[in-house]
Amino acid sequence: MRTIRCHVDQPLAPGGLATLSETATGHLVRVLRLGVGDTVVLFNGDGHDFVARLVSVGKRGAQAEVIDARPVANESPLRITLAQGIARGDKMDLILQKGTELGVAAFVPVSTERTEVKLDAERAAKRLAHWQGILAAACEQSGRARLPGLGEPVSLANYAVAESAPVKLALDPDADLGLHDLALPAAAEVALLVGPEGGLSERDLAAARATGFRGLRLGPRILRTETAGLAAIAALQALYGDLA
Repeated sequence: MRTIRCHVDQPLAPGGLATLSETATGHLVRVLRLGVGDTVVLFNGDGHDFVARLVSVGKRGAQAEVIDARPVANESPLRITLAQGIARGDKMDLILQKGTELGVAAFVPVSTERTEVKLDAERAAKRLAHWQGILAAACEQSGRARLPGLGEPVSLANYAVAESAPVKLALDPDADLGLHDLALPAAAEVALLVGPEGGLSERDLAAARATGFRGLRLGPRILRTETAGLAAIAALQALYGDLA
């Protein structure tokens, strides 16, 4: 039987009451046909699933009584930060959704020389709120009880200087380094830089190399931005993370 999971942005503890948003209530009641007395699993990103029972349902929201707390241990031992060149349209949604499913620990939207999406303060705030919803929904589906981190949009130069991961990689189809050459230690921390449409420019790569990034080649074909990072993450997880 499918477990129905719902993200809530509030503290949770057995014996307490959780208030569900109008949006979450609508999904549970109108789509999933749940009602008072039915059981759901709530999570707030602290690493636990909270079994809860619906005790009231209204048009503007619902309340659930928390019955039990269960630790969830499905985070990858490989801590990957994906620094993604901001892509157009719904490509960023896809990257965030699938990256969360693949176990990415944190995302940083990066503006590069070839980034076409321009975000002022207002647009950036709206986009971040939308992206947070994508991450929460992906955690609901995939069973993760910790939400990946999401940084504010930043220039590649500022990101590269601030990134402190021990292993820093930038996807580059002309690089000599391959996945099998990495020999990562257990529980490694990896920063993975991926360009937007058009890839990373020579100036981008030079700025990244100057702060310790190494170029990483995936294979003989050129991948789209919405494919490249996800393919690299899946391969890293298979070699050094979840499946290693």
